[in-house]
This record gives sequence, C-alpha cells and structure tokens, in this order.
Amino acid sequence: MERQDLMIRQVRTAARAVLAAGLLVTGALTAAPPAAAATAPTALDTSDYTLSADYHQYDALNTALVSTLGTSAVHTVMDNANHDRQGLASSFSVAGLSGGFRFDDGDDGDCQSYPQGITTSRDAIGTANSGNYDGHQLVLVSWYTKDGCDGAQQRSRITLVDWDATYPNKYRKILLVEPTGTTAAPSFKDIPVHAGGVSWYGDYLYVADTGRGMRVFDMRKILNTDTGGTADQIGRQSGSVYYAHNYAYVLPQIGTVTAQTSAADKLVWSSISLDRVSRSIVMTEYTCQSGCTAYPNRAPRAVRFPFASGATTFAATTTASQALQLPWYNLNGVASHNGRWWFNSSSQKKLYYWTPTAGSSSFAWVSGGESISYWEDATGPDLLWSLQEPANNRNVFAVTQATYGGG
Repeated sequence: MERQDLMIRQVRTAARAVLAAGLLVTGALTAAPPAAAATAPTALDTSDYTLSADYHQYDALNTALVSTLGTSAVHTVMDNANHDRQGLASSFSVAGLSGGFRFDDGDDGDCQSYPQGITTSRDAIGTANSGNYDGHQLVLVSWYTKDGCDGAQQRSRITLVDWDATYPNKYRKILLVEPTGTTAAPSFKDIPVHAGGVSWYGDYLYVADTGRGMRVFDMRKILNTDTGGTADQIGRQSGSVYYAHNYAYVLPQIGTVTAQTSAADKLVWSSISLDRVSRSIVMTEYTCQSGCTAYPNRAPRAVRFPFASGATTFAATTTASQALQLPWYNLNGVASHNGRWWFNSSSQKKLYYWTPTAGSSSFAWVSGGESISYWEDATGPDLLWSLQEPANNRNVFAVTQATYGGG
C-alpha cells in the first residue's frame, strides 16, 4: 500500500527502500499511546563488570580455511541472494511505523528456527554513503535452530536482507561456525547458541553468547562451501569437500569476548545493541520476577562496555562504563543512543524508555518482540528497528524513535 506524500517526505530514506518493495504501510506515524510512568533504573558499581577480548583465537585455523575454501565479499553473497522477502502482515500495527518486511513463508513459519537479534549496516558504518556496507544497505538478523520443533538448540545463523531501492528484495542465510581441526586439515562445527543479540561494528559482528559474553566474527571472511550432501553434514568430509547443512556460505568465528564479574550473579547475555555515539555495546538480561525455572528470578541488569579508543574492537581488558539495575523483567531487547535507553519486555508488551535526567516511561509495544537496533539517519527521522519471534508472525519493522520518548 502507498503512503501519503507527507509520510514519504518524513521518512524519506527508509521509505525509498520500502517503496521499491511495494511495502509501504498506512498510519506509519500514528502517535504512540500516552506514556505511562515507570520506576527508574539505579546505578551499580561499574568496576564489578569487565571483559577480556581475544580476536586471534582462531587465526591459524581461519587462515587455513580461507586458503582451502576461499571467501566471498558481502556484495557477492547478496548478488547470490536466494530468498524473497515480503511485506509486513496486513494486520501488523504499531505506533510510529516507518516500514519493514517479513521473511518468505518457509522462514516465517519455521518451527525449528527463531529470529532473535537485529543490527544493520547503519550500525556498521553510520550514515556515510547512505549506510551502505560493500555497496548494500542491509538489515542483519540472527537466528537459532533447534533439533526438531521441540528440541534443543543445535546451531545458529545470520540472515542478510537488502534494504535498498537499488537492489532486489532478497535475503541470504549464512551459517555461523566455529573453526576446528588442524591447519593441515581445517574444519568447522556448529555454534549452538541462542544468538539473542547481535551488533555489527565496522567489519566485526558481535553475537551474544548467553553464559559467556560475545562471539566475534569478521564480515570480510565469509567462506564458500559445497552444497549437497545430507542436511546433517557439517565441516570437512573428505579431501577439500566441505558441507554446511546445504548452506553455500559460512561465517567462522575469529575470537571471543568473555565477561567477568565480581557481583554475586554472573551476567546473562540475553541481548546486545550498539551505541555509535558513545562507541560502546550495551547488554541486558532476560530475568523473571518470580516463578521461572529456565531463567534467573531476580532484577535484571544493563551494562555498557566501551570499545578501545578509535577502534571497532575491545581492548584486551575492558571495564564497564555504565551499569544499571533495572525495575523491569522479561527483557528481550535493549538500545541506547546519546544517553537515552530503550528496553523491550516481551511478556508485558511494553517498550520502556529512560534517561538519567528525564526519568522513565513506558509505551505499548508488539507481542513477541525481540532485539532492538538504533538506525541513524542524516536526512530523515532516526529509527528503532526490531522484530517478532513467534512463528507465522515474524514482522521485522522500523519505528520513529521520537514516538517512543526519543525526542
């Protein structure tokens, strides 16, 4: 459906991409319901939270894998994108809606795989060159796959989605793998993490690993693999034949960012997001107020970790620059930008907004909401990107951040 001309002018950059896909929606700048007052976060001792970073953990194996398999640049991967994205569900509605999409029917209804984290090429490079990374403006979503519809976590992947009027409305899946084997016979294996959050900064992709911290990948090192074989084959088979569950591309882990804490409870890395203004990654925990068996029953925290000066990497050791105890629960998403914070509570269907000076407020939000990514725009309103997890209801969408307290 087409927007009115006023809408197109107000969200010019995002709308151009949506227009090419025929995905414009009406009512995109509908005002959010009046904000409700909410209890505020409280500060914690930042010295309790540190990171240890190793970006060279798999150097030798990755060098051997690149030599054996060769790499494909992001633009090559997107030239070979083989899935069609489709428009938002006709019934989907949220205040401040700017645009969005759904995956194809197979991925929208897949009971084994679940979308979790979201980041974009605007995270990676900012607003320069219209937010294009290697010639493409992209939305990146992380997924985990279970062993059967009711099974355990088995592997994880990312999806690169073109969000640019210049290109077809396509996306491509890339399997996340951990290097194994020897330099003489390198291989790789599945990474069975929840991938609840993801942040793309420069060439590096940071993926949340719930009990550890983050796994690190390099977007310049996407490996080519052999298609064919059986659906369960992974890694080196014989000679130079490498299968990856029939994925044509895999992204190998290059390192690990490990969290340490002197607090009573170790951090649960449920979701992460990039703050380009303060050059940091923020994380938050999914916890319950009471009654949960699979998650902690305590107040959650949000912690900010700064990157090394002038770099898109963390120093060997990093101390948190901000730590908060939060009054909200069941948090699946977090975003921060220029001193402002947003937290998504999936069970409450609330988006909480907080700044140290203005205090906190809450807004009605979508059901099944997951991670959040802040989208900077040099020519139009800044946006918040998010997505829904439930099968057959996986809308990936952007809203104007000012609608949710951002101002």
